[in-house]
Amino acid sequence: HSRKKKDDSDTNDENDMKVLKHWTFDIGLIVVGLVILVFASDLLVKQAVFIAQAIGISEAVTGLTIVAAGTSMPELATSIVAATKKQSDIAIGNIVGSNIFNILAIMGLSALVRPITALQVNHVDLLVMLAVSILLLPLVRTGFRIVRREGILLVLVYLAYMMYLLMGTAA
Repeated sequence: HSRKKKDDSDTNDENDMKVLKHWTFDIGLIVVGLVILVFASDLLVKQAVFIAQAIGISEAVTGLTIVAAGTSMPELATSIVAATKKQSDIAIGNIVGSNIFNILAIMGLSALVRPITALQVNHVDLLVMLAVSILLLPLVRTGFRIVRREGILLVLVYLAYMMYLLMGTAA
């Protein structure tokens, strides 16, 4: 009997170690990912500013287009994967949560580091952001579900906004 208890105890210890190794490995991957993200973000901003200056686009338009799209790719990937796995709450919650976090935490923390001025981001840009947020309310009226035609509408509104930004730059 004592041998069986010892074997059971060893098995539990091994399982505990596997869980601990797995958990610590995941934390390590998160830390490595964050370090890479910091360097990649710096590279994205530097190169986006370089491109903007080379082709005569303002930093605001660059931030509203290239940088915004680049930094939103993780949300896009997460939401597409969640949608294909029929995890709609993850797909929509990811976007809503990300936008709330970006507006409140990211803008707030950035302002703590250094006061932020964005003279080239105008009222139209802020009104488009507000209008699109309000547009989501009727789109999710049917059980918080966005169907394909509503998805197409959202993409078309985005493309129209991009054209507005880029045509304003060309003028």
